[in-house]
Amino acid sequence: QLILILSGNLSFLNWLTIVPSIFCLDDRFLLRRIPRFFHRIAFGTKAAAFVKNLETSPFSPRSTFVRRTVSMTFFALMAKLNVNVVRNLLSRRQLMNASFDPLRLANSYGAFGVVSEERHELIISSAQDVTGPWREYEFKIKPGNVARTPRFISPYHHRLDWQMWISSQIGGIERSPWMYSFLLKLLKQEEDVVSLLASDPWSGDKIGPKYIQVEKFRYKFAKSPDRYWEREKTGRYFPRQGIVTADMLASLIND
Repeated sequence: QLILILSGNLSFLNWLTIVPSIFCLDDRFLLRRIPRFFHRIAFGTKAAAFVKNLETSPFSPRSTFVRRTVSMTFFALMAKLNVNVVRNLLSRRQLMNASFDPLRLANSYGAFGVVSEERHELIISSAQDVTGPWREYEFKIKPGNVARTPRFISPYHHRLDWQMWISSQIGGIERSPWMYSFLLKLLKQEEDVVSLLASDPWSGDKIGPKYIQVEKFRYKFAKSPDRYWEREKTGRYFPRQGIVTADMLASLIND
């Protein structure tokens, strides 16, 4: 997990894996490896009195032998069962979320087996007039402006940016119905929602947007030094044809 954290930006899943696993470690093992300063803090509270007893009361030889035997047996079993998991990890065609033994004790898990050099992004824009000009909404993290370089976000997770990318991968807006409310709130310029974005294209204007649309673009790394991305429009995401207003979005939400 630490290797993945060091090599990637979107590492909140790895941090979520590490934190619960700490509770699987033996209390004595942890006590020997945390600074004494934290010992003094913990021992100053009644709730942590049992921690001090762990330091001073030794295990019996028999219990130590049983614990070590169980631990080593479990380690050997999992090492044997995970051979195919490691082979799958090193293969060119990884199987994601797959099991490799009849009892499903050793499995592979992962959201992405391969990281591509292209990505599909949804770009939201709005206008005061049907003929334009259309102003794009810039998100805090996800690609939009082709000249903007990626941000370092680890270990924070920008859920809205993440959901926008997921929506671009799973089909039409019908499979992401939350976007109807999101687009409506953007048209209404609701402060709580607009604050989730990097900027509001209508900030400072006396009039706000009346129409909104979502288009789909293919992004890839640029070869030109004056931009980070190159993008190409691949189609309309919502609406498929025509325009959409606040009243139309409200109707879709109520239906």
